[in-house]
Amino acid sequence: MKYINAHAILPDMLVEELQKYIQAGYIYIPAKDEQHKSWGELTGSRKEIDKRNKVIIEKYRNGVSVNELANEYCLSIYAIRKIIYQN
Repeated sequence: MKYINAHAILPDMLVEELQKYIQAGYIYIPAKDEQHKSWGELTGSRKEIDKRNKVIIEKYRNGVSVNELANEYCLSIYAIRKIIYQN
């Protein structure tokens, strides 16, 4: 999220109205529901984690233990089990 000076994008009349409620502060304006992006959608992080999780599941199915997977991926045993059993 990047900060934008209100004067750069809003009409002066609206800036003055907002200043009645908050001055020299930050306001978060959420996206509309239909425009909301889920976590990692913009950066590709979600795809990378999904790819990693598929590899973890495949290794588990091929006999790699939960403990070995936890060590290899620097995750807790609980996190590995969650990945394996939710799919």
